[in-house]
Amino acid sequence: MNRKFWIIGLLCLVLVVIQTGPQAAYAAADRDQMAYSSALTGSNLSMSGAMTSKQFNYWIEKYWNVSEVKVNLDYQVTQLAKNDSSSITLTMNGTKFYSFRPTVSEGKQRLTVNVPKELLVQGNNSLSIDGDVRTAVDYQICTPTDSKDDWLQIYDTSDVGISYRNEALSGGIADFNDRFTGMDTIRSDLGVIAVPVKSEASELEAAVYALSGFAKANQLKERVIPIDSFQSGVLVNKKLVVAIALYDSLPAEYKQSIDGNVLQDKAVIQTLTADGRPTLVVTSKNPDLLVKAGRMLANQELVAQLTGSTKWVDSGTNVDAPAVDITKNMKLTETGDKIKGEMHQEKQYFVSLPANRTIADASKISLDFRYAKNLDFNRSMVTVLLNDKPIGSKKLTSELADGDTLELPIPPNAGITGNFSLTVAFDLQLQAAGCVEPPREMPWAYIDPDSVLRLNTKDKSDLLFNSYPNPYLRDGRFNQIAVVLPGEKDEYTYQTIANLFNLLGQYAEGNTGVVRFYDENVADSELQDSNVIAIGTYLDNKVIRDHNDKFYFKYGPGGEGFQSNEKMSIDADYGKRLGVVQLIESPYKAGLAFLTVTGASSESYSLASKLLDSDNSRWKIYGDGVATDKDGTIKSYRFKKEIEQEKPDTVKDLLQRTDVMSFVAVAALVLIFVLVSLILLLSKYRKKRRGSNETR
Repeated sequence: MNRKFWIIGLLCLVLVVIQTGPQAAYAAADRDQMAYSSALTGSNLSMSGAMTSKQFNYWIEKYWNVSEVKVNLDYQVTQLAKNDSSSITLTMNGTKFYSFRPTVSEGKQRLTVNVPKELLVQGNNSLSIDGDVRTAVDYQICTPTDSKDDWLQIYDTSDVGISYRNEALSGGIADFNDRFTGMDTIRSDLGVIAVPVKSEASELEAAVYALSGFAKANQLKERVIPIDSFQSGVLVNKKLVVAIALYDSLPAEYKQSIDGNVLQDKAVIQTLTADGRPTLVVTSKNPDLLVKAGRMLANQELVAQLTGSTKWVDSGTNVDAPAVDITKNMKLTETGDKIKGEMHQEKQYFVSLPANRTIADASKISLDFRYAKNLDFNRSMVTVLLNDKPIGSKKLTSELADGDTLELPIPPNAGITGNFSLTVAFDLQLQAAGCVEPPREMPWAYIDPDSVLRLNTKDKSDLLFNSYPNPYLRDGRFNQIAVVLPGEKDEYTYQTIANLFNLLGQYAEGNTGVVRFYDENVADSELQDSNVIAIGTYLDNKVIRDHNDKFYFKYGPGGEGFQSNEKMSIDADYGKRLGVVQLIESPYKAGLAFLTVTGASSESYSLASKLLDSDNSRWKIYGDGVATDKDGTIKSYRFKKEIEQEKPDTVKDLLQRTDVMSFVAVAALVLIFVLVSLILLLSKYRKKRRGSNETR
């Protein structure tokens, strides 16, 4: 009897598993208690001054049900600090929640404190650390308020620890997108974009468009979202999969959930569960519509609106992102920003600029602000910095405290290309501050919403890694990119594609550019109007073989490895282990670019592609030819001769200046008025003369 009940119970359990399916099993496992740690700073940070403040940011994903957040602060204060008068205060999203007396010692100290849950928000959270470090001795009547001996050190081991459970999957496309680009997924390498082993050009094109959207949403910019094939063993360890393929190449486990009869004139983006994994399938029988569906995933604003599990895309579906505004007036703040506290206080703004644009003449910042009247105006000032480099300052005055302005031109030699930061720094000094303790809310300054940044930009055209991803992006869009792949694609080939388009996708602001994929036998005419990326070895990519003589790093006879050049001596065996990226002018058309990502093996060129997978990697290289090896050795060189600085296009620059154009317009009107007046006077004079002659 007991055996019978056991068998019945086992059958019921099997039925429950079949009915609930792997989605429910995954969801249950995913709701286990989890932990995530966000570092406060990437390097040790020194904060000087008796009263100093620093702001840090960390992210909470939408789908996290947070149970606890702890700040783990590793710090050290000056050994001269007076414990009974020094303090450190923690503020979360503008609300103070913890203060303590710092421990004075010779080494690092750790403080762990819980953050009240009610102070947390989804998305970006701001943690401020305010240090009030005092070194003055008790018997001094009047002491300086700021000294080089007053310092607080924050160590790079400080972090914010988040304990959470994942909310249950809703099944919506937007929810899947949030999780696929979530920090926990990216850091643990649990997501992948999967394509067929022998991918068609349209499948790869759709995949890199989708990747560009995911890369844009990825908070961990130094981590790459991988691309791999369906048959790869890598997929077994993945938790979330984006499957992109033409319907006929789609694995059977995905096909059974999708009606292929309607896919001739439609593409579908659909969430489902396969092999126990939540999966986002992008498929169609029409290559053009498959690419269009990939473009939709590149438009993250649209994706965030797709709360359902299925989205159909047809020829009439509008998936294009708005065009990027190149010359623009940008407000620094929509509602105004208040700055509180004595001495040096900063407010930083992040400005997004296409990677191929550099700041041109006539760009300027117009700052409207006001400030407290109890300042020591002999020592108080405001300074504006671009990428932490000062471009101008102004002394504060009591007469203009209720409404001051500062207009500064952005120096054309500032060398600003792509995204940059703008900092408004106030030095708010109080009179007799060493003898009178100022209130915590005093002094103050306020940046008015009328403050604007006027940006005029120009295209940057030099073919150097210093300016990369220019020219493969133009005005925030893919700029006529042609990718030539090797005859045989393996996992390293897909890794290389993912590495390259991870960085390109981070910079892409629109989804209307063009990327095309070709095999090694592509006709020259197909590449004539494109910026080319050639991936592969000498032996498996004909385009690389055909143009070997134009490269800075050339393959030796037989193409087994690189040979020495004017910049670098290369041993024959070492040349077989190198991976190389080099950027030259296109051999197909002047003015366009030709990037080779190459090596004697697929592993070598994949290694080279990691130099261009994120800004963290790209900042390590320069010039136009770079070689690397498995040991992490990187050799960067500039082979192109430096040319004279391009003469400024005076006419074009003048046309961009509204003040000059207004003057020209007024001058033209005055000139026209003068000419008309002269013509009328001459006409009148001639009539008088003619009348005088007739009377005679």
